[in-house]
Amino acid sequence: MTRHFFGDTTALLGRSLRHITRSMDTIITTTVMPIMFMLLFVYVFGGAIQSGSDSYVTYLLPGILLITVASGISYTAYRLFLDMQSGIFERFQSMPIARSAVLWAHVLTSLVANLISLAVVVVVALIMGFRSSAGIGAWLGVLGLLVLFTLALTWLAVIPGLTAKTIDGASAFSYPLVFLPFLSSAFVPTDTMPGPVRAFAENQPVTSIVNAIRDLFTQQPVGSGIWVAIAWCVGLLVVAYAFAMSTYRRRIA
Repeated sequence: MTRHFFGDTTALLGRSLRHITRSMDTIITTTVMPIMFMLLFVYVFGGAIQSGSDSYVTYLLPGILLITVASGISYTAYRLFLDMQSGIFERFQSMPIARSAVLWAHVLTSLVANLISLAVVVVVALIMGFRSSAGIGAWLGVLGLLVLFTLALTWLAVIPGLTAKTIDGASAFSYPLVFLPFLSSAFVPTDTMPGPVRAFAENQPVTSIVNAIRDLFTQQPVGSGIWVAIAWCVGLLVVAYAFAMSTYRRRIA
């Protein structure tokens, strides 16, 4: 059964990746907006923002990486919605394949596409002056957090992809996620915020993840902060996966 699942997922992943290669504009679109945010904040607002860091682009990059992921997952919901509307899911159900393989193929496609977008954003940040003395272990830690965060948000994107009534409804859910980093430590330290906003910013997942990535990049002691970030990512992933699979079972019943 496991071998059957992995084989089916691999085959369907190849199908989804071929769709990506035929429409590279999806990756370009999800990469342009975070890069524009980075250019705007570094070259327009950066001189007026006190971040406590010698290089504002270094301070800013972790939040931009999360915005890149939040922007990219909208296409997961979009592609899933199109598959639901085209009737391909009914076709798959009539074939001897693992049912969950269909969703996993979409999720893994999202992971690959987002990793490409993240790599492009990091390259642009390097051109803009981002520097990190982090070792390979710290970079792997950053990659691990970003993978967990991407998987969590992608499984969350599966739900509107399965339930939305229109294409706009399938992809629009990601807009609040894109702007959530603005209410976090992504752009400015939280201690500069007024009381209620600061309380929200310091107790939402984006701040924990941004701070952990920033500490890894700058080789600062991460302490318990990285475990809080991992707990947020894993918790969101488990809840999103459970709701997505439950929604999928009801949808194909």
